[in-house]
Amino acid sequence: MKKVFDVSLITVCQLLALSLWFSATAVLPQLRAEFHLGAVQSSLFTSSVVMGFILGTLASAFLGLADRLDPRRFFALSALVAGGANILILAVPVDGIAVMFLRLLTGICMAGIYPIGMKMVATWARGDTGFLVGLLVGALTLGSALPHLFSVALPLDWRLVMVAASGSAWLAALGVLFVKLGGAVGRSPRFDPGAVRHIIANKALRHAGYGYFGHMWELYAMWGWTGLFLFRTYQARGVDDASLWAALTTFAIIGIGALGSLLGGIWADCWGRTTITISAMSISGLCALFTGALAAAPLPVLVIVCLIWGISVIADSAQFSSCVIELAEPDHVGTALTLQNAVGFFIALVSIHLVPVVADAFGWWVSFAMLAVGPVMGVMAMARLRAMPDARKLARGRR
Repeated sequence: MKKVFDVSLITVCQLLALSLWFSATAVLPQLRAEFHLGAVQSSLFTSSVVMGFILGTLASAFLGLADRLDPRRFFALSALVAGGANILILAVPVDGIAVMFLRLLTGICMAGIYPIGMKMVATWARGDTGFLVGLLVGALTLGSALPHLFSVALPLDWRLVMVAASGSAWLAALGVLFVKLGGAVGRSPRFDPGAVRHIIANKALRHAGYGYFGHMWELYAMWGWTGLFLFRTYQARGVDDASLWAALTTFAIIGIGALGSLLGGIWADCWGRTTITISAMSISGLCALFTGALAAAPLPVLVIVCLIWGISVIADSAQFSSCVIELAEPDHVGTALTLQNAVGFFIALVSIHLVPVVADAFGWWVSFAMLAVGPVMGVMAMARLRAMPDARKLARGRR
């Protein structure tokens, strides 16, 4: 019962704090209309959070903060600062450089929230690491989908949305202090500049990372551009209220991934981490390869394929983190997770900006098919990990 309460509290706190990340997506249309933001400014308004997250995770990894600090206090402090940075946007010109700095600071603070939440959940793992981390990633997935629903159902003033997001983060900062850890916590080591080198030297961890990097090449680009692809597809077909239907469809496609994350966690604990990651990436890679080519197909066919893509593209995500938790030395789990996140999100940042360029030049089929390269590389990496002796450490011997 105690485990259920604390894991649920960690999940809720993570979802509340991560609302800062997704609040920009929900209000960007209003900001563009009110302040006449250009394409570059709009892109930076969102991607600066990702860049901040990369910087934050790199700093946390090299300084070993995720393993040296009490995770609850680290999480709480990060949420407090991020909430403050977010609400300060109301006090500066939205079309100025200060906003970019505040969004960058918000992203830096996310490094003390997302991977730290996974580390706290991992302390409660008793043969169900995949499910617990899958639950956390499922909450993240649902949070990613909600802005698309809010843009249709809750046309609120953008200032209220920003205030609500900061309030949620501060509530998370308070709530996480009541979390009890499960006991499986590594000691807090002294600062070790060689920790990252030891993590990289671990061959099994490297291949788990390669699998995650292939997954990240596909994931955020798919989440970020499916809505625009569907809008243009509906618009070309003469569908009434194309923007409304595109938003609702995108919400369903991303939101259903929460179910995929949960099921992926349950199945990975039963059948093996590499089995599920290889299967999920094989399916999502095929969807990436064919979705753009289905723009002229019957709408039910296109939507069904997109829903399958939405489930499979995230079903494996938590399992890469679970691999790190099970393969890394206990003292360096937090550092290994943050390092993996840093590199993965940098790769995602590249593909996010590359997809629209390729789409404009060659069409959606080529841009989405380009994303299939990630799953292909990921499958190869996880297949090699499966053949290693260290793979027996995964899911209690289930590879």
